[in-house]
Amino acid sequence: MGIVAGLDSSPDFTRIVVCDTDTGAVLRQGYAPHPVENPEGKGRPSDVDPQAWLLSLGEAAGGGLLEGVQAIGVSAQQNALIPLDTQGNTVRPALVGGDRRAQVAAADLIDALGGREAWAQAVGSVPQAAQPVTKLRWLAKSEPDAALRAAVLMQAHDWLVWQLLGRPARRTTDRGGASGTGYWSAATGAYRPDLVELALGHQAMLPEVIGPAEAAGTTPEGLLISAGTGETMAAAFGLGLGFGDAVVSLGASGSVMAVHPEALVDQTGMITSLADATGMHLPVVTTLNAVRALRGTAELLGLSDLESLSDLAMKSTPGSHGLVLLPYLEGERTPSLPHTAGTLAGLRRESMKPEHLARAAFEGMLCGLADALDVLRGRGVEVRRIFLLGPAAELPAVQAAAPSLFGVQVVVPQPADYAAIGAARQAAWALGVSQGALDPRTPPAWQGAVAQVLEPGEELAVGQAVRQQYVSVREQTHPGAFRA
Repeated sequence: MGIVAGLDSSPDFTRIVVCDTDTGAVLRQGYAPHPVENPEGKGRPSDVDPQAWLLSLGEAAGGGLLEGVQAIGVSAQQNALIPLDTQGNTVRPALVGGDRRAQVAAADLIDALGGREAWAQAVGSVPQAAQPVTKLRWLAKSEPDAALRAAVLMQAHDWLVWQLLGRPARRTTDRGGASGTGYWSAATGAYRPDLVELALGHQAMLPEVIGPAEAAGTTPEGLLISAGTGETMAAAFGLGLGFGDAVVSLGASGSVMAVHPEALVDQTGMITSLADATGMHLPVVTTLNAVRALRGTAELLGLSDLESLSDLAMKSTPGSHGLVLLPYLEGERTPSLPHTAGTLAGLRRESMKPEHLARAAFEGMLCGLADALDVLRGRGVEVRRIFLLGPAAELPAVQAAAPSLFGVQVVVPQPADYAAIGAARQAAWALGVSQGALDPRTPPAWQGAVAQVLEPGEELAVGQAVRQQYVSVREQTHPGAFRA
């Protein structure tokens, strides 16, 4: 069929991959950081002129990178809100990232609709500071003049697609991007304009939500532009996730998401019900403590890096000689224990050694994520295979413990630009459908990620005993935390 490009505009840079439409093989790639605004450090880091994304896109595409490309897919950072006026100009810089300014606005919105359960029923998620709906509330309260001028609401990938197409009258988005706004329901597939009005104080125009294999349009030069999507959905698509697959992401905080055929409404607010880039759903459960628990333990033990902590942990044995760390160092979201602290249990003379504490930190982090996985499993989500992402996934202590604690095969993909690859795969899908060569219900079958595969094997029973030890301590310390 030819070649396509995937463009990923992250918070800090633009990355572009050019791929073969049939196999997904990466043929060329480009990269450029976003221009640094206010190099003196003045201004708000959560306010960004979206023109910076276009400048970095142009630089990344330099040197004829897109020569011969027939279609482009766009992935971009999630939760960036770009309010436009009636002429299509920005009324203020884009509001990006997890904006702490909006924390009070999130609490206001939760109360305004009647609590967490009301929001979960309405759109499948409870407002958080990062979400566009919460940023609208902040805008209405803090910058009322800008809020009054906001006539059109877009997110980063919507805006970039619109710019690439020459700013047409039709503005589009996809299910994945829309599902994170807080004013679109993955369960019903429809916007909730009443929630926009609740947050902003008036109605605004919202992009048309188009299907996963639909094209957003064609550029003046004849390039097909696909629907685009958020980075999380694009990365899942680039990894080739399917039914039975989950992703465990190890950042400072952790997240677990899985492919599921239907939206999950969760009154506790532990599950955020997102849509994916294929027509399915991506329920997500987040923990506040993942790698930060490892870093805290390394500092306590006087170690300079996580590699040293891993080496030390490998000198211990599964179960850490009875030592159990509940890693709730920042409070916890899953289970909902916002004001609690971490707990170290099982201290005996023989367990009070650095290597056992190091091992307990790894086991505590992974057991906390296994708790998050169980939230999804408890709602009927099938998990047969787990993709483990993040630099910490490469650590020997993580790889030694994860398969037996999670109880399934663990796949550690080689680092790659999965969001950009997912965007390119979407472009290939839309191109194939437009040419009559692909079914709009079935994406192109690209070669999977190159990965290391780890099996629980004979360690499964040991791992489940370690997990039970952790659950016992959690239940004793926080009885009924998951039944609240």
